[in-house]
Amino acid sequence: MTTSPMATYFFLGAAIVAEVVATSALAKTENFTRLVPSLITVVGYAVSFWLLSFPIRVLPTGIVYAIWSGAGIVLITMVAWLAFDQKLDLPAILGLGLIVAGVVIINMFSKSVAH
Repeated sequence: MTTSPMATYFFLGAAIVAEVVATSALAKTENFTRLVPSLITVVGYAVSFWLLSFPIRVLPTGIVYAIWSGAGIVLITMVAWLAFDQKLDLPAILGLGLIVAGVVIINMFSKSVAH
């Protein structure tokens, strides 16, 4: 099955969003003792991995995982900062900047990624 580059990145982006939703809910599960956040977490991760199965057929596994995890780390940190009032210090911000730079470099310059 051939997947267009646009569809590949759509599925990857949707997988990232599902993972961020699941991780955000995970913070509220209280060790999986609260039903609704626990269900959101389990379903969110299941959906995320299902969506991840589409771009992984087209792009190298390491590249897909690097983009998924890197973008997920930055987005969940932003959610934690905005929604849960978790503070970031300078080293955290610099580290997140390096993660973003890594994802950008992979997408713009790597021959492993279909452009």
